[in-house]
Amino acid sequence: MTTKDAAILKSLDEQKERQPSKYTTSTAFLESLQEAGVSYIFANLGSDHPAIIESLAQAKKDNKKLPKLITCPHEMVAMSAAHGYAQLTGEPQAVLVHVECGTQNIGGAIHNAFKGRIPVLVFAGASPYTQENELLGSRNEFIHWIQDVFDQRGIMRGYSKYDNEIRTGKNVKQLVHRALQFAKSEPRGPVYLMGPREAMEEVTEPITINTDLWEPISPSAIPPKDIEEIAEDLTRSKKPLIITSYLGRNPAAVGDLVQLSNRLAIPVIESVSNAMNFPADHPMHCGHQWNTAEQNELLAEADFVLVLDSDVPWIPMKNKPSEEAIIYYIDMDPLKEEMPLWYIPSKRFFKADTKVALQQLNEQLNSVQICEETIQSRREKITAIHEENKAENLRLEEPTENVITPEYLSACVREIIDEDTIVLNEGISNYKTICTHIGPRKPGTLHGSGAGSLGWNGGAAIGMKLANPDKTVVSLIGDGSYLFSIPSVVHWMARKYNTPFLTVIYNNTGWKSPKLSTLGVHPDGIANAMDEFGVNFDPPADLAKIAEAAGNAFALTVTKPEELKIALDEAFKVVKEGRAAVVDVKIPTV
Repeated sequence: MTTKDAAILKSLDEQKERQPSKYTTSTAFLESLQEAGVSYIFANLGSDHPAIIESLAQAKKDNKKLPKLITCPHEMVAMSAAHGYAQLTGEPQAVLVHVECGTQNIGGAIHNAFKGRIPVLVFAGASPYTQENELLGSRNEFIHWIQDVFDQRGIMRGYSKYDNEIRTGKNVKQLVHRALQFAKSEPRGPVYLMGPREAMEEVTEPITINTDLWEPISPSAIPPKDIEEIAEDLTRSKKPLIITSYLGRNPAAVGDLVQLSNRLAIPVIESVSNAMNFPADHPMHCGHQWNTAEQNELLAEADFVLVLDSDVPWIPMKNKPSEEAIIYYIDMDPLKEEMPLWYIPSKRFFKADTKVALQQLNEQLNSVQICEETIQSRREKITAIHEENKAENLRLEEPTENVITPEYLSACVREIIDEDTIVLNEGISNYKTICTHIGPRKPGTLHGSGAGSLGWNGGAAIGMKLANPDKTVVSLIGDGSYLFSIPSVVHWMARKYNTPFLTVIYNNTGWKSPKLSTLGVHPDGIANAMDEFGVNFDPPADLAKIAEAAGNAFALTVTKPEELKIALDEAFKVVKEGRAAVVDVKIPTV
């Protein structure tokens, strides 16, 4: 090559560098996520994403700020990570999956986000709609015919608040902001957009969006006359009771509930709690319900029950209020519109923001005559019940020779964490035990998935650590939940993205919950007589080693009570130093 030729090529390269970047639908899509405050895109990329990959690369080259891409080798983990981040911050994140295959692969996780009311934007590509190179992005791989389905959006329709298809770059920003407006409005939840390759490759003109015009709907209140009625019935009652499950999803609402409980000495029960709803050490805290097999005496005796943010306040065939009790129900979704069978005998149902409703009720009590003598008597009685529960819990936590009980394990974990530690609970058959014996006292420190598809814990821990890198995250789970979480993917990601957390496995070597379900229906059945439930993990796997192999996690297995505290202390120290740890604890078998 001559000097002249080299000069010409250099000039052409310089001209190319000066040319403006190609602005496509994908560029606008990514910009709109940035405008909406999305911090992360949890992505499992496929053949439908070349335009997005190009736009991300161009943004990096141009030093343009966009949400950070988190590579997720499995969609379940991607969705769970976005779930955890949004659960802790209230800010929806994006999940990017591959056509209908990736959409189906988030099945369990999208159930969790939908039932748990978590705002997440899911984007999937779609098979190209041209096949002879009519447009950029036309079909060029055999899989584009195999992955073409009639109704890809229909896969998500039962588990998303909104779904749509991106057909052009000219209004893509409006679609994204509209979708997120749905996601963030109560009841919150996931939304779904899809876009075929040709549409995402389309060159378009940049537009500016005023994000102030796309805010979620405002929190709703209870009509003043109805607040007066609630206050009157409440103050007339002799044995009032409050039940909640997820009021603490809004940590700011916990203080309003404490204020109400303090003022009238009202006991609080947490039913299937998936948030820290009320301080465990408060004298009005009267315990947790799960799949409770016996009648709760406080619920049976109550003449007034205020249900706040609860999908399942009780299980009627086992445990319910008296027919004479006055019941009020306040929730952002009081009809449970996505639950075909659901009803409770409530005098009134209110669709309202619980924090707003509690503020209204607390203010109304200032103008209602209250018998302080009655309140003081009730306070003393409920405090005594609280202390009895506390003493019984401490008794259950006492170590047993040669056996690590779930209660003792939970108590040991409680000793090593501080009040700011973020605890995830996916213990299932030990769910109530974990809630009870961890005993959280600070809002925002205990979380469940809010739904029923196992495996949320691993990705959620990553998402929560990304949201709060300065806090310690501890995941307390069963061995079944651990395997469902795809730990090899979870711990590879934890290492790559520096999101260390502690996993403690309550390992009973099987699925105890299906066994309990069977015994609940057939206590004297053949399965019980033969001890044939099909739920044992035999031979057992070395669960902690999975995390060590995939992500260099610190791995320990504990079988003896005397080893437990030492192992937990060591693992907690390792996590504080920046390395994930898994402690596999053998508890009594299924």
